Amino acid sequence: MAFEPPRRLVRALGETAPQGDAWLAGLADTARRAVERHGLTVERVQVPGGRGSLVVLVRTAGGVPAVLKLAPPRARPESERAALAHWNGLGAVRLLEDDGPAPEEGVLLLERLHPDVSVRSLAEAKALLEAAGTLRRLWVEPPGGHPFETVAGRTGRQAEAMRAGAADLPEAAPLIDAALAARGELLAEPPEQRLLHGTFRQSKVLAGDRVPWLAVGPDPVVGEHAFDLARLVRDRVEDLIAQPSGASTTRRRVKRLAESLEVDQDRLRGWTLFRAVESGVRAHRVGRKADAELLLEFAGWL
Repeated sequence: MAFEPPRRLVRALGETAPQGDAWLAGLADTARRAVERHGLTVERVQVPGGRGSLVVLVRTAGGVPAVLKLAPPRARPESERAALAHWNGLGAVRLLEDDGPAPEEGVLLLERLHPDVSVRSLAEAKALLEAAGTLRRLWVEPPGGHPFETVAGRTGRQAEAMRAGAADLPEAAPLIDAALAARGELLAEPPEQRLLHGTFRQSKVLAGDRVPWLAVGPDPVVGEHAFDLARLVRDRVEDLIAQPSGASTTRRRVKRLAESLEVDQDRLRGWTLFRAVESGVRAHRVGRKADAELLLEFAGWL
């Protein structure tokens, strides 16, 4: 079978590696080796798929539906593997790897969920409720001597990129300054250190068989709950921007999510501001100007 990467993946990789991508060039060979190694039968490549990995629907040698996921090193797939192993199916998709030879780097064999049915398909209020409930189950103590990046470390790199990109966005300078100031205040006294999903949103929660909803695609990080919840606040940002009441709806969403998950409302607002501005600056840097405008307008409401 030809393992043709979806256009969405090719475009996303092109944003971060405009001069070419060795991983993408070798992707078909990597996929074939993984299929042979695990004795898999390929059904199809999932389209449109994600922005950071190739997802292939397969069946194991025993006929069990599964997913073969292949991701480049910069997507931190080994960190994802460690987090999924630690959660062991609690709130998240389960690894199907056995105790045989060490798995190939960047290749994960996962239980099959329903890839075309995410929480995002539900009405907004119900979607937020189900997503928040799934997220709560992921917030566990990290393992001792864990390999995961911290919120301080990850946002430190992001803050440097934001400062570097500020010159190209002079109109957003007040927002960038506010976001950086908020980060500094939030990191001064973090309330807890838990294993977080890292990139959680409604589309990262898929329908399952053993439980109704399970999270996929973590970029795990260790830090406070509010950081993880912040990305969920801006879900369906296009719909929020299109509403005359978008700003007030956003503020109500912050309040409702903070109360339902027992997170400090001001801390959630602060991390939502930082993450929205960081995403907006990054989108502008890679040429997604429309996305940048949406995100920065949203951030201005906070």
